[in-house]
Amino acid sequence: MNVLLNGRHGKVGTVLAPALAQAGHDLVETVADAGVMVDFTQPEAVVGNVLAAVGAGVPAVVGTSGWEPKDVAASAREAGVPVFYAPNFALGAVLMMRFAEEAGRHFRSAEIVELHHDAKRDAPSGTALATAARLEGETPIHSIRLPGLVAHQAVLFGGPGEVLTIRHDATARDAYVAGVLLAIDRVGTLPPGVTVGLDALL
Repeated sequence: MNVLLNGRHGKVGTVLAPALAQAGHDLVETVADAGVMVDFTQPEAVVGNVLAAVGAGVPAVVGTSGWEPKDVAASAREAGVPVFYAPNFALGAVLMMRFAEEAGRHFRSAEIVELHHDAKRDAPSGTALATAARLEGETPIHSIRLPGLVAHQAVLFGGPGEVLTIRHDATARDAYVAGVLLAIDRVGTLPPGVTVGLDALL
C-alpha cells in the first residue's frame, strides 16, 4: 500500500519507515498519492494533517498524542473516511490496560505512574489517560520525564495487606511497529469517523 508517513524523521518515524518498507508498503510524499496516512508528529500539527487526509478521502492512522480526536471526528464522519487513533501501539501496553481494567473491578484504590523520555511534550501521556478512563473514580496519575527513558507505565492497586502492580515497559520504539502495521491493514474496514484504541482491532 502507498503510505504517507508524517513524522518520518522523528523518534518513531525513523523506526517505522524501514519497517513499513520491509512489510511491503511504499512510502509516498503527498496525500494525493497515498492509500493511507500515518501520523507521528506533534500535537499542533496532527489535526491539520488528519483533516488534509480526510479532505482527500484517505484513511488516517494516528499515533501522535496530546491532541483531541473529537476535533476531526465530525469532518471524518461527514466525509465517510475512517480515522484510527491509538494512545499506544505496543501490544503489551494494550494488554496492560486490559489487565488494569480487570483488576480495577476488585481493588478500590489505584494510582498510575507513567514515565517517558524528557522530549515528550504531553503529560499525562495518552496511555495513562486511556488507562484511567477504564478505572472507576478519579485515578491519580504521576508523570515523570527523564533522559534515558522510552515509554513505561505502572498501575498500582492497593488493598489490605497487598499491592498489585501491572507494568509495561517499551524499551525501544520497535514495540510500536506491529500495532501500526495492524492499523494500516485494518483502518479501511473501520466505520467513518474516529475509532480510538488498538483494542478495537484485536
